[in-house]
Amino acid sequence: MIKLLGLPQDNNSSYMTGPAMAPARIREAIACDSANMWSETGYDLGNKDFWQDAGDIDLQSKSGAEAFEAIKAGVAKQIKEGHRVLSLGGDHSVAFPVISAHAEHYDGLNILHIDAHPDLYDDMQSNPFSHASPFARLMESGKVKKLVQVGIRTLNAHQREQAERFGIDIHEMRDLSRVSEIAFEGPVYLSFDLDALDPACAPGVSHYEPGGLSTREVLDIIHTFKGQLVGADVVELNPHRDPADITAMVAAKIVKELIGRLLQDG
Repeated sequence: MIKLLGLPQDNNSSYMTGPAMAPARIREAIACDSANMWSETGYDLGNKDFWQDAGDIDLQSKSGAEAFEAIKAGVAKQIKEGHRVLSLGGDHSVAFPVISAHAEHYDGLNILHIDAHPDLYDDMQSNPFSHASPFARLMESGKVKKLVQVGIRTLNAHQREQAERFGIDIHEMRDLSRVSEIAFEGPVYLSFDLDALDPACAPGVSHYEPGGLSTREVLDIIHTFKGQLVGADVVELNPHRDPADITAMVAAKIVKELIGRLLQDG
């Protein structure tokens, strides 16, 4: 069974809050009658034998290590019960505890990270657990086999050094010629930040970074990368900046296709 799990946290955001409201908005968009419940790969997601909403982890009064421990424990519980988890952030800092839980269960875990930003800062604004740092923390853990990043267009000198240090395979937006060749051996976790998309496709994010992916390009990656998907997240929707819920509907579409890919990979 695939479990949808909300992670309403944004206190590790470096610029503005808002993503804590995202899980509720994405759920509303998934249920919106303006679209049906079929994935493009042919799964009727109106069939509750395929997936269930596990609600939100209670993070209202939690921050820092306490919040991360609650997230990691909640995700690990679902995995141990035999479920696959699709998490709804929240800012991208939630990826650290979520993926840590997966890495402890799946030996040789790979990560496919789709984002405008590499999120490899050693320490952003005196917060090593910032939403700009989760993949630095994950790679330091030694529990990730391979990290592939797609859509990156904000690399500075520090993050280039970090990418070289950790041996990360980065597909920058200026050259996506190898994206169709992305392949993994072993289990794959996909972390998707909505600001990977061009702001024209997804205006409801905190950090606008022009020159991004189209929604169709992201769907093509989800549908075609080689490897077994075992978990995923969709993060960084900011309802404060989302006119007419455009980005929430994009997030819902991505969620449906991720559920379809999780079902396909079984």
